[in-house]
Amino acid sequence: MTDATTAADGRHMAAALALSARHLGRTWPNPSVGCVLVREGRVVGRAITAVGGRPHAETLALERAGAAAAGAVAYVTLEPCAHDGETPSCAEALAAAGVVRVVAPFADPDPRTAAAGFRRLREAGVEVAVGCMAKEAERLHAGFLSRLARGRPLVTLKVAASLDGRVATAKGASRWITGEASRRLGHALRAGHDAVMVGSGTVLADDPALTCRLEGLAAASPVRVVADGRLRLPEDAKLVRTAAEVESWVLTGRDAPGERRRRLRSRGVTVLEVAGGRCGRLCPEAMLRALGERGITRLLVEGGPALATALLRASLVDRMAWFTAPLAMGGDGLAALGALGVDSLDALASWRVVERLACGEDGVAMLEAA
Repeated sequence: MTDATTAADGRHMAAALALSARHLGRTWPNPSVGCVLVREGRVVGRAITAVGGRPHAETLALERAGAAAAGAVAYVTLEPCAHDGETPSCAEALAAAGVVRVVAPFADPDPRTAAAGFRRLREAGVEVAVGCMAKEAERLHAGFLSRLARGRPLVTLKVAASLDGRVATAKGASRWITGEASRRLGHALRAGHDAVMVGSGTVLADDPALTCRLEGLAAASPVRVVADGRLRLPEDAKLVRTAAEVESWVLTGRDAPGERRRRLRSRGVTVLEVAGGRCGRLCPEAMLRALGERGITRLLVEGGPALATALLRASLVDRMAWFTAPLAMGGDGLAALGALGVDSLDALASWRVVERLACGEDGVAMLEAA
């Protein structure tokens, strides 16, 4: 279902999408929706889904527009919801406010809405146009769509490596391979994701905080997740000591020591049991399902090589942010990736570069699975 749209529709939808992008990583399990209300060519209200997922963007935009919403066109980056909760559905609210037209990119696949929002609007006499900037909106809402369609979050793998693909020296030194500008971009990536995940080896080697340390964005720090099949996470690790301030989750196996679970939970760490494999290695698919069940829609994976390799072997990486520093370590350095079990070039996974950036002396390639 696609209706005719104008150049002005495209401009206003682009503005709504730009709003939507601001709260990525902060509204899960709900999508970060942008809404712009336009009356007689003038913006009378605009909003993003609030941090935490409520109130919805349409409700906030209508509040800001007040009486000016009557006769306006609403540009919304996802079909207005049709389910009633503590407040009326967004579709009902738009119709009640006197909005005369709603422009959206596509239907919300959430079964509670699933085109019912469009139907309610049309029944109320509101014109509905569907299809405006659908490709751009699908990319922006990819995490929300992934969780609904696949039961798992969208996965972005971040790698910071030397020119020859090494992430640490033979003795394990890795701070810092990339420069300050790249590290700032890495923190910005954290702010745009619901959760950031590392393996237990990374915690034992580096004791990372995994927070967003950009000025003004501390509150945007994601949930910290550790894949730890044998529950090796030290009780004095930063992730444990700061669990009361920023959420820390541990994914572990069914046979992980019970006393270790209890002690971590007493420190505020959420311990989640997932299906395991041999030698304490967790099933990649099961880990992502467990995160999806908890509402995570966008996951940033920062390391280390074992975790990255496991996810790539299972074809569970959707995007990559590959940082390359102007350094060469040689064959005795730790490789960014382990064996992927590929015997021919034809069997290699294909990636599409969507953006290239220069961060100081480093280069960054943003890629998507082709």
